[in-house]
Amino acid sequence: MTVPTKKRSGASKHRADDTRPVFNESGIEIKTTYTAEDLEASGGVEMVGLPGEYPFTRGIHREMYRKRPWTMRQYTGFGNPQDTNERFKFLIENGQTGLNVAFDLPSQIGLDSDDELAIGEIGRVGMAVDSLRDFEVAFDGIDLEKITVSLTINGSAAVMIAMYLAMAEKRGYDISKLRGTAQNDILKEFIGRGTWIFPVEPSIKLVADTIEYCAHNAPKYSPVSVCGYHIRESGADPAQEMAYGFCIAKAYMDLVLERELDVDEFASRLSFNFNIYGNIFEQVAKFRAGRGLWAKIVKEEYGATNPRSMVLRMIAGGGGSGLTKEQPEVNIVRGAYYALISALSGAQTMALCCYDEAYTIPSEGAQRLSLRTMQLLIEEMGLCDTVDPLAGSYYVETLTNQMRDRMVEVMAEVDEQGGIVKMVAEGTIQAQVSAQAYKLLQDIESGEFPKVGINCYQMDEEEPEVEYHPYQEEDARSQIRRLADLRDERDAAEVEAALAKVVEDAKSGVNVMPSIMAAVKAYATVGEMTEALVSVYGRYNEPVRF
Repeated sequence: MTVPTKKRSGASKHRADDTRPVFNESGIEIKTTYTAEDLEASGGVEMVGLPGEYPFTRGIHREMYRKRPWTMRQYTGFGNPQDTNERFKFLIENGQTGLNVAFDLPSQIGLDSDDELAIGEIGRVGMAVDSLRDFEVAFDGIDLEKITVSLTINGSAAVMIAMYLAMAEKRGYDISKLRGTAQNDILKEFIGRGTWIFPVEPSIKLVADTIEYCAHNAPKYSPVSVCGYHIRESGADPAQEMAYGFCIAKAYMDLVLERELDVDEFASRLSFNFNIYGNIFEQVAKFRAGRGLWAKIVKEEYGATNPRSMVLRMIAGGGGSGLTKEQPEVNIVRGAYYALISALSGAQTMALCCYDEAYTIPSEGAQRLSLRTMQLLIEEMGLCDTVDPLAGSYYVETLTNQMRDRMVEVMAEVDEQGGIVKMVAEGTIQAQVSAQAYKLLQDIESGEFPKVGINCYQMDEEEPEVEYHPYQEEDARSQIRRLADLRDERDAAEVEAALAKVVEDAKSGVNVMPSIMAAVKAYATVGEMTEALVSVYGRYNEPVRF
């Protein structure tokens, strides 16, 4: 696939003598004025509909925020489970209505804290988790029925989902009624972040295992949140972000359907995680277009009959790539606009980056400010008064149709190349988004793509020092000591037998989630369970393309 060359809207378009056409990031030309004729030419209002009704362009609920405002989450986790538990409770006390858990890098790639490869990374960018005991500490005192929990984990997601379900079961919750989400989108990890463990085929097999297991045992839990967010952060444009996300979701669905589940048994528990930084109108149109397109795909391509299977349940969050270390206070304003985009887009959950998240783990004050930003939109700004307030705008409706067409075009290109799994395995998608990221960086450096504080409206005086979250070596040492204590206290024979069963099930090709659940309950560690699977699946070697 060739990398598209398209003009990006730049600072020069604001000059009075500049007559060049203006394009948004998705490559769609933006006109000076829109009329009813433009809307009709783009496809009219056939896909608009009403809120809460197919094709859900205007929102997945009839009353949307009039009935219940969006769930507010902050991406949180650092140090050890005790530290993270304290921050969870701080956020809940300040009005947060959902938790979004950050794991440290060793946990993300299946390493125990006492692994030599984990040195210097324990608890640095998220919470260190080695066993079920850490989950028990992290969620102590938190009502899992009132506060839904999202686990931002991918490579080791099957293990972490098992730990969460086992922890909830141990505390007396009925997991058949338990709500929550795991990111568990390994294909986007191959494209965007890199916290993979196993090769592509067994990796997506594990995703299918979790979907099947939850369909039978935890039907209200969402075992996958397809994450276009990180694909966007890695260089994809907004239309590609949605299109690649849908291609990934279809790949998971196809694999699960091979196991003789009906689409209506599991499709309603798939969710999505998308980005919110950029042009307000392009982002709003992106989400409105995506909802209608996804509903159409699930209904027409997969034959779903339950309308709940057709809704695009999503968290619109982050915006990390839009933030800057330069003039960091400006990020407070950026964040407010990102929250506005999320609200105008009809997101069910909002996860807003804090102003200092561009360069460090956010402080308590920054997280409180981010929460207050979302709360202002609910309480003071009227964002909950009416559903889809931008509906009917010639510009927004035309752009929504054009964005939908662009997404369909991108998905067709993927199919022509052999499908998303093949392209990821060969490194094709990775090469494309990397090239686009490089092109954007060049445009920022040249000033073609305006970035306030970076290439325009810069400060002449020296930038102020920013405050970084300190890395606590003692916390890491404490985590290793607790892990050593666990190994001494648990039943070693029970752990050994449980790990042997994980290996046996992986070799036979059956769903490994039941054996992983048993290993988790025996207090096998993340690293031990990962190595058991690696002994069968092997490890992934990234193809590098230029």
